[in-house]
Amino acid sequence: MEYANLLVSVSDRIATVTINRPKSLNALNPATIRELSAAFEELAGREDVGVVLLTGAGEKAFVAGADISEMRHFTAVDALEFALFGQGVLERIERLPQPVIGVINGFALGGGCELAMACDLLIAADTAKLGQPEVNLGIIPGYGGTQRLPRLVGRNLAKEMVLTGEMITAQRAYEIGLVNRVVPQAELMDTAREVAKKILSKGPVAIRTAKMAMNRGLDLDLSNACALEANAFAVGFSTADRLEGMTAFLEKRKAVFTGK
Repeated sequence: MEYANLLVSVSDRIATVTINRPKSLNALNPATIRELSAAFEELAGREDVGVVLLTGAGEKAFVAGADISEMRHFTAVDALEFALFGQGVLERIERLPQPVIGVINGFALGGGCELAMACDLLIAADTAKLGQPEVNLGIIPGYGGTQRLPRLVGRNLAKEMVLTGEMITAQRAYEIGLVNRVVPQAELMDTAREVAKKILSKGPVAIRTAKMAMNRGLDLDLSNACALEANAFAVGFSTADRLEGMTAFLEKRKAVFTGK
């Protein structure tokens, strides 16, 4: 599929999705959200993709927020539709079978911060800044910011970010657990690919199952979440990857996984 607002490429089982609207700091408009939905739907079914990198074009912004020039004309009904559709797209990204690494190359604000939080891991340039500044516009986050942020960094820190609307540095985001790593801008993409390759070296079925168990388990009480894990653990013993992994360990060699 051809995209007007995205660049999508696949190399060595790593897909790279780049939001390509640098003149608007990669702001999310309805067309871009629809393209993200289509792109991730396609990637979910591709056997040649084991990890996805999600980033923004240029060095200024990952996604600087929603496109305010379009949002300012929304009615309440328009805003509801925009929020619900966007939330659905972010949930699709979050539930993608393959791990998604957010490569935060610059501003990740508003919808951009929310998009980042739907990723499994976040690697940020040391120049990046993150935040939920919607209250400066007289509105609140609409793509899950009031819900995912407290789950990631805790209630009080999330309230501080949302209620003050202030940006935080990449280093501060790392300190509070919002991002996994902070690296120099020049090393950002190489670092993300190194992490992706490390994930790709593991059992593909195990990677997908572990991601599912962690995502789904967060919505359950601990007892039921552990039951979910036990069942997923048991299913892993029916796979060729499990036999290969254990055999390779005992034979002191590198496992050759097939994803079966």
